[in-house]
Amino acid sequence: MTNDIHTAITNTFGNQLRLRISGICIIDDTILLVKHHALNQEGILWAPPGGGMQFGETAHETLKREFLEETGLEIIVGEMLFVNEYLEAPLHAVELFFKVTITAGKLKTGFDPELGTNQIITQVDFIAWQEIQKNNKAIYHTCLHDLNQLDELMNLKGFQQNIKR
Repeated sequence: MTNDIHTAITNTFGNQLRLRISGICIIDDTILLVKHHALNQEGILWAPPGGGMQFGETAHETLKREFLEETGLEIIVGEMLFVNEYLEAPLHAVELFFKVTITAGKLKTGFDPELGTNQIITQVDFIAWQEIQKNNKAIYHTCLHDLNQLDELMNLKGFQQNIKR
């Protein structure tokens, strides 16, 4: 973690409300996650693919673009599952989570175009639920924290909050 990366994250995403669109892709007992470095106290965050909505772009268009950028995969967007609000200054996001199905492409580690040379995406992979359960929960998106089984994620509904002041 360098100060340059933290400065880039704050300058790009910080001190503003960001609407993020994210996709849940479960195959067998694995979930597609993107590994970011320089985020949270642990310096690592595995989260479902997704990103910021741009003006004039629909939620489905945003999610398709973000999946292609971050994972190299093309998707069909399914039902909306839940909403998560994240607030840990300087970051504040409202995240809409949708079920997604892969239609084409080859899985690869993508990029975050907003960050230029200060990339934080380091890996993209399908992670087995058993692996997630063995590791420190803090390195995973909060939507994975309170589950007993991975399939429970598809039944989350409503509004979740992760507020740290």
